[in-house]
Order: sequence, then C-alpha cells, then structure tokens
Amino acid sequence: MNTARRFDIDDSKANHEIMTALEDVKLFRNLAYINGKWVSGNRFKPVFNPANDEIIGYFTQLSSQQINHAVDSAQQAFTTWRQLQADQRAEYLLSWYQHILDAKQDLARLMVIEQGKTMAEALGEIEYGASFIRWFAEEARRSYGETIPSHIPNAQLSTLREPIGVAGLITPWNFPNAMITRKAAAAMAIGCSVVVKPASETPFSALALAELAERAGIPAGVFNIVTGNANTISHVFCQSDNVKALSFTGSTPVGKLLLSDAANTVKKCSMELGGNAPFIVLADMDIEQAAIAAADAKFQTSGQDCLAANRIFVPEKLYEPFIHHFKALVEAQVVGNGNHPSTTIGPLINQSAVEKAQQLLNDALIKGATIIAQSNATIATQTGGSFFPATLLTNVTTEMAVYREENFCPIAVVMPYSNLEQVIEMSNDTEYGLAAYVYGHDIHQIWQCLRGLEFGMVSVNSVKMTGHPIPFGGMKQSGLGREGSKHGFDEFSEIKYCCLGALPTASGS
Repeated sequence: MNTARRFDIDDSKANHEIMTALEDVKLFRNLAYINGKWVSGNRFKPVFNPANDEIIGYFTQLSSQQINHAVDSAQQAFTTWRQLQADQRAEYLLSWYQHILDAKQDLARLMVIEQGKTMAEALGEIEYGASFIRWFAEEARRSYGETIPSHIPNAQLSTLREPIGVAGLITPWNFPNAMITRKAAAAMAIGCSVVVKPASETPFSALALAELAERAGIPAGVFNIVTGNANTISHVFCQSDNVKALSFTGSTPVGKLLLSDAANTVKKCSMELGGNAPFIVLADMDIEQAAIAAADAKFQTSGQDCLAANRIFVPEKLYEPFIHHFKALVEAQVVGNGNHPSTTIGPLINQSAVEKAQQLLNDALIKGATIIAQSNATIATQTGGSFFPATLLTNVTTEMAVYREENFCPIAVVMPYSNLEQVIEMSNDTEYGLAAYVYGHDIHQIWQCLRGLEFGMVSVNSVKMTGHPIPFGGMKQSGLGREGSKHGFDEFSEIKYCCLGALPTASGS
C-alpha cells in the first residue's frame, strides 16, 4: 500500500490559497485515509475554487483494489469497535466533537474556498455537523432493547439492537462537513465502522475531518475516507459483502442506480435524495414577514439545498403585495466570494451548475415566464467564478422544468393560488416529498397542510427545521430512511429478537 507524502503534486500556487488561509495547515490533506494511514493512489485530480475557477489543490485517486482494502480494514476494525461499551465509543466521539469545534474557524475557511459558501453559512455548518457527533455519542447510551410479554410458556422474550457492520457513506458537495458527520456519528456510535466517499468537488473538508478523527484517537479502521472515481467507489460499496449498510445523499437518479447496484447483496440502504419544496403563504399571514422568510428559505446555500423553497405559493389577493416585497429582497441580494462580509449568495459549485441554471431559466422564458427581478450587486474580488444572480420569475406554469425539477440554483418561482385545497394539490404535484414550508396563523388551515402535504418534513412559521434531534428524511422519491434523532440508528443497526426458554428440570432433582 502506497503511503506517499501528503503533497505529491508540486504546485505551490495551487496550494497557496488554502495554506495561507489556515492557521493549522495540517488540516489540509490530499491523501485518502485508510486504516489509520494516509494513502496515495497513482493519480491526482484538481479541485477548483468556485469563486474564481482557480485550482486550490489536488487530491488522490484510489484504485478499486485500494478501496476494497479500505472496506476490509473497516471490517477488521468493526470486530473490536463493536465490542466496546457505548460509553467508551462515546468518549472517542466526544473527543472528535471537541477537536472539530476547536478547529471550526479553519474548517469554515476551508469550506468557503472549496465549496463557495459565505463564511456565516460555513461556520453554521461546522457547528451543525459537530452537533450530530455529540448527539449520537450521548444517544448510544440509550439504544435500548425491550422486553416482550411472553406467549410461550416458561420463556423470556426480548430484543436488542446490534450494529450492522461496515457502512459505506456517499456524501454530497453542498454540505461537505455535516453530511459526513450526520451519517458517520450515528454509525460509529452504535458500533459500526465506516468508509466515506466524499464528493470530488469538496474532498478537503472531508479529509480535514479524518485528520481530526486521528487526533481524537479514534482507532484505526473505524473511520476511513476514500477518494477517486465515483463509479468505482460506489460499485465497490454496492457489491462488497462486507459493506452491510449503504447511506447516500444526492440526486434521485443516482440514488436509483445505487439501489439497483446494491440489490444483489441485499444491503440496508438509506437514501436522502432530491427535493422540490413548496412554500405556502396562508391568507392571514403578514406579507412582508412571509417574503423575508421565503427569501431565506430559497437562497440558503445559493439555492443549492435540498430544503430550498423551489415553489412559492401565495393567495391570489396577496400576490401583488408579496411580489412587491419579494422583488426588493431579490434585488438586495449580493452575489460574490463567500469570504467577503457583504456577500449573501456565493457562487454555484461549478460552471456546469451555472449552465444548468441558465437552461432552466431559458426554458421558462421560452414557455412564457417573466423575469420580475434579479440581484444587481456583485462583488467579484477576482476574475472568473461560477456566479449566478438571484432571480424572480412569475407567470410560471407546471410544464416548465424550473417548476418540475429540483433547480439547485437561486431562481425563485412565485405562483398564485385560489384556495387551500388547490395549493395542497399543487404542492403535492411532484415526484419529490422531502420538505415543505407553511406560513400563517389559522390553526385549522395549518393542520390541513400538516396532514395533507406529502412531505417527510413540514415546517410551520420557521425556515430552520433541521438539527440533531429531528428525523431528517423524505417521502415518495425523496428517499428512504431517516437521519438524526434516535431514528438515525435504525439505518446502521438490526433488531435482534431473543427467546430464552427454560429447560425442564431433571427427573427427581
């Protein structure tokens, strides 16, 4: 196994931006992390800063043999890790949690450069991601079984929760820290070892977590990160008999492919897939407040968020006043480098994302949509960058791609509705069912929305809905399973039923 030095690519200019941004330069890793060692493949791939399109570093590309070795190492580590008491595993995780919090400024700076988020968003994600580690470290102590009143004479019946084994985790670029910790903390706390495949756009945030896991003393083989070709890694995960659980966050089409590939080994699969969130404004809602909330829900992470409000529905009689307030909010958005304190919308992840956003906009305009407003303030400290303006569209119809698809860009769609039954039907008119927002005061209408909306998460009068204690997940083609909360253990464990019968005593004894 090749354990080459950290920087096999001699490109001081490429590494300079990150190296000068970090106080702790050892957090910048470009090799994979397998069985407690930093491992190099035979090739390296560049990573680009989406704010200026410049290369910020190179990360290694592993072979399928090396990826299989990572799985084998995780399997070996599992046999020991699972035998530790929950308290012992918790101590390792809590140490990791504290190392992350201590390094949060550097981790956020790294994320801004690599992913493009604003500094405020990046800091928020680091704290959000760390919260799952603490939650699951503590919750593992309460992973209770149950006793069952016996229907069998002279028998005691019970259940206990067993860790499932090695978990393969495939995580996205839009939350390069928190999507790893939310999965890995649950799996590791319950007694599983993990092999993580981070997104190729944001590997350095993942590898920094490995550096901190190593400092926290997490035993070799329990937490591994493999980098390389996505198809190669996912195929190893899906086909390996040693990988007992597969957890994926990403698009619905890719999730379907993974489910198909994993079918032969009958893995436990959890999928957090696409979203097309409605934002429903009820007739008794203050329109200015609703517009502010809708803008927050739409433009978080530059619109590159599975929870982003893709379709905003407003009562017909309030439509024009809402447009007036929302238009001003769109025009006030500042697009630019996430390092600039005035920036509210960072770049999209790459030029392909910009092209997709433009395609969605062109399709809508050709089919009759109207641009009402676009952000007009841009802070470009350097040339280039994958920027796209905040955009408000009206006259949108249901056949437009921007309405049907998860648009993952800062294009806001606002549509009028006539009555509550209609808007619930419009909201449900999608293959997705991840999250929905409702803003209003009438408890009867709110209750109708809560029960009628076909979404795994419904938030009333709050843009913030997620966190470590809640079960995150969707319905329909938005996924399988839940992450976070006590239910987060379900994806990485099995319920074992135990029947303890009493043997008859020997004759005459």
